[in-house]
Amino acid sequence: MASTTDQAVAGIEQSPTVGRWNYLTVGGLAALIEAAIYVAGIVYFLVILDFGGVSGPLQQIELFVANETSLYAMYLLIYVVFGVILVALVMTVHERLKSDAPMLMRVTTAFGLIWAGLVIASGMVANLATGVVVDLYSTDPIQATTVWLAVSPVIEGLGGGNEMVGGLWTLLVSVVALRTRALPRLVNYFGLVVGTAGVLSAIPALGEVGGGVFGLTQIVWFVALGILLLRAGRREPVSVSR
Repeated sequence: MASTTDQAVAGIEQSPTVGRWNYLTVGGLAALIEAAIYVAGIVYFLVILDFGGVSGPLQQIELFVANETSLYAMYLLIYVVFGVILVALVMTVHERLKSDAPMLMRVTTAFGLIWAGLVIASGMVANLATGVVVDLYSTDPIQATTVWLAVSPVIEGLGGGNEMVGGLWTLLVSVVALRTRALPRLVNYFGLVVGTAGVLSAIPALGEVGGGVFGLTQIVWFVALGILLLRAGRREPVSVSR
């Protein structure tokens, strides 16, 4: 009886069908969540707040005052939560691609983790600055405007407007995947376009266009990457160590 039980346990441990929460599944879900966060941010700022229709810093602050709670929650989502989940995705991609290009993937992963850190820092600064500006507005709107004009470039430089580091990560992931044939070529070529747009956003004359193209196209890239990782996760044997 003991021998039969031991054999059954060993069979479960070796079965490739036991457990579906491998690292590829986690990474695939992370990529899809990142895409959803992008969409949520676009809808909130461009549709709900109509941020594009605001003409100056004082009008921006008035918008902040009227929507302080939801704005705080959205900054937390699109920056801090996005950055935390990005770490999981970056590490998943590293594990998936590192075997055939170990040195290049170390560099690629470094840029991915730097991007995640910058995005998180940007969100923390944005929430803190928004709170300070809203409090100042009730007593001194001019000073509140001055503070916002000083802080907003920091937020944009860290991760709100300059997408160079994220573009580099996407670009390098696509280069590695092309070399190792780990992902479909169409997805890789599309990733090269996404990454290039992000890098170009660092050029002042192309910043707005590059950042816009990067954000919109990366939604598609994240969705494609997420689906591919989830499919690979279903095929990946799961080993459970004793």
